[in-house]
Amino acid sequence: MTHSTLPSDRSTLSASNSKAPSIASIAREDIFAVTETVKEPTLHDDHNADKDRIDDLSIYASIKEDSFVDADFLVRFDENDPENPLNWSLTKRWVITLVAAFLILNATIASSVPAGVLPQMQVHFGFSREVGALCLSLFVLGFAVGPILWGPMSEDFGRQPVSLISFPLFIGTQIGCALSPNTASILIFRFLGGVFGASYLTTSGGIIADMFDGKLRGRALGAFSLAPFAGPSLAPLISGWMSVAGVGWQWVFWMQSIYGGVCLFLVLVAQPETYKPILLVHKARLMRKQTKDGRWWAPLERKHHPLPQRIQLILTRPFQMLATEPMLVALTVYLSFAYGVIYLLFEAYPIVFTVGHQLNAGISSLTYLPVPIGGAMACILYFIFFDPKYQHAVETYHPLPPPPEYRLPTSLYGSVLMPISFFWFAWTSYPSISFWAPMMAGLPLGMAVVLLYLGLYSYMFDAYTNYAASALAATVITRSFFGAGFPLFATQMYEKLTPRWASTLLAIVSLVMAPVPFVLQKYGPTLRARSKNAPQSVRSVGMNRRLSKEQSV
Repeated sequence: MTHSTLPSDRSTLSASNSKAPSIASIAREDIFAVTETVKEPTLHDDHNADKDRIDDLSIYASIKEDSFVDADFLVRFDENDPENPLNWSLTKRWVITLVAAFLILNATIASSVPAGVLPQMQVHFGFSREVGALCLSLFVLGFAVGPILWGPMSEDFGRQPVSLISFPLFIGTQIGCALSPNTASILIFRFLGGVFGASYLTTSGGIIADMFDGKLRGRALGAFSLAPFAGPSLAPLISGWMSVAGVGWQWVFWMQSIYGGVCLFLVLVAQPETYKPILLVHKARLMRKQTKDGRWWAPLERKHHPLPQRIQLILTRPFQMLATEPMLVALTVYLSFAYGVIYLLFEAYPIVFTVGHQLNAGISSLTYLPVPIGGAMACILYFIFFDPKYQHAVETYHPLPPPPEYRLPTSLYGSVLMPISFFWFAWTSYPSISFWAPMMAGLPLGMAVVLLYLGLYSYMFDAYTNYAASALAATVITRSFFGAGFPLFATQMYEKLTPRWASTLLAIVSLVMAPVPFVLQKYGPTLRARSKNAPQSVRSVGMNRRLSKEQSV
């Protein structure tokens, strides 16, 4: 490995490092304020600007008040540095992306895999149907708790070590479920499984952002976004047929243990570290070893934020943003509702298909298939139709990023499809009507959920940029509570209201929420201008005016 831009001669370094004076000049600024401002790089800059910005912001964030910064010995990525994940081959980056999707599928399948064997578990443990629903809900609740642990750890130790720690623990919880002697133990292990399984849900978005610039990141997220929604729908299919085959309920968890072991192997062989500050620490250590000079340093090595302080920030900032950002509240509630209805189906579908149409557990589990198929169709539609339009916008606005509103077209279609799918499911759920009719309502529902997430998540990234991590944390925590809570009342709602009116109620709620992306499309620039957390500049105002003119035409 060469270090042509990091010569050992100090005078040469000073001449080549033109940014050093500006770095030293901010050494006495309030470090916490600086860190809050620059913690997250802009996610929609072009390739070279993205790399430079990440380097500069990580430098600023590492400076401690009243400290002397020897900027001449700062370790940075060289231009076209092969160690920078943005410069890895496209094949390598896509392989890592697909492996990441496979790992997330592990956690999301585990979240709902007991659905197909709950009757067996009720007989074995003697618990009620409500406690059975709790087996699903507690795992998803762990998804809300896990990021509090794994987020700070991934920033201190990197993405890969977090996975290497969490996956063995996750495997242990699945073994614990299989060997549980009573109801309390299996509920505890289910919750812990969600906490440990959330590690890759926490770090995967960062892995994508580490490897892809703004131009390609949408494509990576498009290929990646199916995994969180396909898993919950595929899991009952797997466990349902295991139940029909006469396999004991314990083997559902043994299967997840084996799956977790495969994932751990993939982390070891196909998931290299991608977090740039950690890679720079490795580079600094190598420079100190090669040059015998201990003055080489990486920004993360001079980070002076205690872990409790950072955890407090992670816990408080997302909810502070929710309390002050109406735009974020609308996005979070809408996305959480879409996430919650996926888990609600695990209680609603058995009432319609197993009870109403008298289908056995195996055949009944097949009724979930249209949901992930619809999600896959949405991803294909994104690549064929939506992404080329966004790429055209990137070229039009170059070298500036397109306004965030260019991310919204997918969600416009999703917001229309969701109430249609629920009305469809509601009034075709009579036992006298062929089960194919309500089953195929899952197709537009799967498309709607994925299209909403592709548009609104990308919009959130681009609208909040520096505070995107906190905005996403607010959404992840809230949606996990929705996903955990919906199954707890779904059975009672569908039994009391009947599938017709219960699904109609969901259709009406989704219809009320449908205007959210349309409002953002029209008034997004105005809302962002009033936001305290969305960055504003003269350039963004100019872009917003340009977008408004195009929309008016």
